[in-house]
Amino acid sequence: MPRATNAPASWARRKRMMLAAKGYRGWRSKKARFAKDAVWHAWQYSFAHRKDRKADFRGLWIQRINAACRPQGITYSRLIEALKKANIAIDRKILAELATNDPKAFSAVLAAMKS
Repeated sequence: MPRATNAPASWARRKRMMLAAKGYRGWRSKKARFAKDAVWHAWQYSFAHRKDRKADFRGLWIQRINAACRPQGITYSRLIEALKKANIAIDRKILAELATNDPKAFSAVLAAMKS
């Protein structure tokens, strides 16, 4: 009896990898074995960097809040401490948005925090 190779599924698997490797350079986009390695490598990086992106954005928000606080005569750490004491629950993302796009609202938050 001849050996069954499961050809349709094998070709589909290879085609899926080749489509995922589209745009890669050299053999990484032409040969299935190298394309598979490149795609798996890319998936590992994308998983790790999805996690890193969250930390990157948090750092960016903190920088923007700090830059907006300094002219008001308060530092970032003192601002966060005062917001917690005043029971004002605004996350860093919203604070950064207010600091960059609506300085009047950010000043209102600072005034509410001080009173």
